[in-house]
Formats: sequence, C-alpha cells, structure tokens
Amino acid sequence: MSSAMERDLVALREKAQEVVRDLRARKSTLDDESIDLILREARSHYAWSDRPVAREILEVIYEIVAAGPTSMNTCPGRFVFVTSEEGKARLAKALKPANVVKMQTAPVTVIVAHDLEFWTHLPFLFPHEDRRHLYEGKPAFIESTAFRNGTLQGAYFMIAARALGLDVGAMSGFSNEVVDEEFFAGTSHKSNFLINLGYADETALFQKLPRFTFDEVCSFA
Repeated sequence: MSSAMERDLVALREKAQEVVRDLRARKSTLDDESIDLILREARSHYAWSDRPVAREILEVIYEIVAAGPTSMNTCPGRFVFVTSEEGKARLAKALKPANVVKMQTAPVTVIVAHDLEFWTHLPFLFPHEDRRHLYEGKPAFIESTAFRNGTLQGAYFMIAARALGLDVGAMSGFSNEVVDEEFFAGTSHKSNFLINLGYADETALFQKLPRFTFDEVCSFA
C-alpha cells in the first residue's frame, strides 16, 4: 500500500471516529418511549389497515438496514417486496393455510433472503484487502455466514420499520423450498423468513405473552 493510500485511510478513520463522538455527544441514548416503540411495547401484527406503504419509506428502511453491522461487512441480506396480486398468489403457494390471509391483507410482505455469493462482492464491500479466499470453496462456511448475517439484517429491517412508524408481523410458517423455486430459481439467493409490513389494525391484538426474566436465561462466565 502506498504512503498516499495510507494517509487517505488514516484520514477516513479519523473522520469516522469524529462522527461517532459527535453523535454520542448529541444523543447518548434513546428515550424510553422510543425503546417502547421499537421493542418493549412493540407487537407482532396479524391484521392490517388498507393504508398503503410508499416505496420511499421502503427505501429509507433499507438505507437504515444497510448501515447495520455484518461480519466483515458481507451484507448478504436480500429483500423482495411482494405487493402485487400476482406476487401474492405465487407466495401463497408456499404458506401454511393459516398464514395466507395474513399475507394477502398486508400491504407488503417482505421475503428476507440471503445471497450465497455474497463473498464475491468483498472487493467492494471490504476494500481494505481481498478476503475472497476465506470463502472460496467452503460451502458450509458460506452458508453459515450468509444465514447468520442475513438473519441479522432481517432483524434490523423489523426494528427500522417500527422506528419509522410501520408495524410488522414476522412469519416462518411456509416452505422455503417453494419460495426459492418461485422467486429465486436460477439465482444464488435463499429465503429465510417473511415479514408482513404495513399499518396494523390493532383490534386484532391479544395480550402480550410472557417473557423469561434476566436470571432465568442470563448468566456470567
């Protein structure tokens, strides 16, 4: 690496550190109501109003998701927004009967998937050095990395959508094989889970279900 490139990297790192320090100085934590909105009092929804979801808000959600951390910045998550009648009919083939109405009445159903060829994009995503050799010829490592980090990005998607005022209802009651055949045939993409997305009809909610306490599931080592 040339001395000029090294100086550029140093400047970029210093700028990144300054951005983080400035942000923390302006806002060190979220307030309780913001945390309630995205997690503590947030609910999984199953019924929807007919209010549409604009493409622009989907683009903002993705912008937020893309900023979230993934291993070596691999960014394997891929998202299909199912909104058309044709798309919903194709997706319905994969769903368990109880989930069909939930999907059909949601303004958007997001297929959260991951790309098994994510590692081929590393020269762009991780320009510090070429690390494609870490993945090439290692299908098990590729699959675990793609699935783990794609799942993380799906979780970021749900939180980002809630932060922007939308409601979500994640679903796993479907055939991944059918979804992959319908939407990803001939590609390196594999489906993970679904997210119904829109503005909920809260009258369908029931009480929030129990959660484990800290002492029941957390420990120190």
